[in-house]
Amino acid sequence: MVMKYLDPKADLTFKKIFGNHPKRLISLLNALLPLSEEEQIHEIKYLPTELVPQLEGGKNTIVDVLCTDVRGRKFCVEMQMEWSDAFQQRVLFNASKLYVSQAKKGGKYSELQPVYSLNLINDIFAHDTPDFIHNYRIVHDKDSNKVIEGLHFTFIELPKFTPHSIADKRMMVLWLRFLTEINSNTKDIPA
Repeated sequence: MVMKYLDPKADLTFKKIFGNHPKRLISLLNALLPLSEEEQIHEIKYLPTELVPQLEGGKNTIVDVLCTDVRGRKFCVEMQMEWSDAFQQRVLFNASKLYVSQAKKGGKYSELQPVYSLNLINDIFAHDTPDFIHNYRIVHDKDSNKVIEGLHFTFIELPKFTPHSIADKRMMVLWLRFLTEINSNTKDIPA
């Protein structure tokens, strides 16, 4: 009997792999987000994936995986099979919602923690560049060294990834190979 594998990009499979296994999610986040050694994640707590509006009549949204670490940073992970401009706006909306939801009456703005949005897309949206990882943050339009901290967005175009395109972060390569080389037609695990 030939064993078939589930595609890790499929919605329920993705949520099962990363939404129930903290060590896997920590490894994925540390490998794919632009975090320095000091910023690495060591422990997480899963949060409800439904982002309930704070005001009556506000928009309710659901994300694939959501967690926080011991520092209070929030990490939102989405697996998207097809690109759309609406998806980009939804990512911005969800990250902003997570950032704003930290503010409590009488709280200090300086206590707000960053929100990281990791978006894995099984499609190509940036046709003008061979790069498959796109990191965004709020920067000054004339001096990119001037940054407003708080919101970090990472978009990864899975079809552009090739294992030999990066040599510096081994775990990144392993996770991206897992996401791009395993699917429902896989009969043997690639070496």
